[in-house]
Amino acid sequence: MPRLSILDRYILREFLFGSLAAVVVLLVIFTGSTFADVANKVATGRLPGGVMFTVLGLNLVNTLQALLPMGMFLGMLLALGRMYRDSEMHVLSASGLGPTGLLKPAAIFAIGAGCIVALVALWLGPLAARTSNAEVEQANRSVIAAGLEAGRFTSLAGRGGTLFANTVSPDGTRLGKLFVESERAEKDGTVSISVITADHGDLFHEGQEDNRFIALHDGHRYDIRLDRDNWRLMQFQRNDIALSAPADDDDQSDPESLRTTTSLIGDANLDARAELQWRLAIPFGPLVLAMLALPMARQAPRSSPVGRILVAVLAYLIIVNLMTLARMFIASGKLPAPAGMWWVLMPVFIGAAWVFARQYAPRRPRATKGARA
Repeated sequence: MPRLSILDRYILREFLFGSLAAVVVLLVIFTGSTFADVANKVATGRLPGGVMFTVLGLNLVNTLQALLPMGMFLGMLLALGRMYRDSEMHVLSASGLGPTGLLKPAAIFAIGAGCIVALVALWLGPLAARTSNAEVEQANRSVIAAGLEAGRFTSLAGRGGTLFANTVSPDGTRLGKLFVESERAEKDGTVSISVITADHGDLFHEGQEDNRFIALHDGHRYDIRLDRDNWRLMQFQRNDIALSAPADDDDQSDPESLRTTTSLIGDANLDARAELQWRLAIPFGPLVLAMLALPMARQAPRSSPVGRILVAVLAYLIIVNLMTLARMFIASGKLPAPAGMWWVLMPVFIGAAWVFARQYAPRRPRATKGARA
């Protein structure tokens, strides 16, 4: 492998610093949006509060496959744009730096970023998603993770009401001396209050893993309507109540995204093929974006970089949306799996390479009027 020149190391260093700055900014943005989503699930009872920050960290690991290519793309644009605005590129060009002078460090940087993205997309991302699901599943099996403590009144997230347990077993599955209060608005606007007392209770699951219930044993239930004097009292041997009321979560990741990459290979299921093609295409994203950044970064000295950054973000979103569309086509059988996302990535790469070559192509001098005569 040939040694890197001083210019190669300088350009690579600029790429690295620019990308790190972009990744930090994007990470803050992604953390805010992911935290809001996780906090919403905790507030509605779909996620135990005890594993909130664990799930947040694991979700951020899974988003690196989208964050890293975008950060690398913006970082290269920022670095090259600064060099153009400060006239460094013009000085380097006058010193004999041709197109290959940019292609070499750009290719090295893109290949390094692609290897990191491949590690996340093929192994680390699915592993983080599986670990997150396992943490939530384990936490859902314990009322302790839901915030219930012995001798303390606890609000039931997502369904309203209050629960009190005199004792809680160490594993959080058995409760003693229970008191449950909930309110419900009737159709006519009046409010009904339900009060339940029980000798003991057990936590169990039914249906989806996040559907948690408590089986109350040997107790009484009081139904009270505030606008009437006749209250109703019932005695029961068992009465099941929902610990939380999970709402439908359509944005949950599909089961195929939790599988290992090796298990997807050879699977004839269309969803599995779409997921495999997605994971195989993502590592090539940095190479395509690096090629696209070279012609997009060229600008006049002292010009504003804002417009090009906005165009770059728009171009990235278009590419990602087209890849998502290709994934949907493969999953629905409208597109053969071998076509993958290459029909999106290859034209972008070839088009960016053609524009970059045109920028550095020697220009013919314009003929003067006297010469034409």
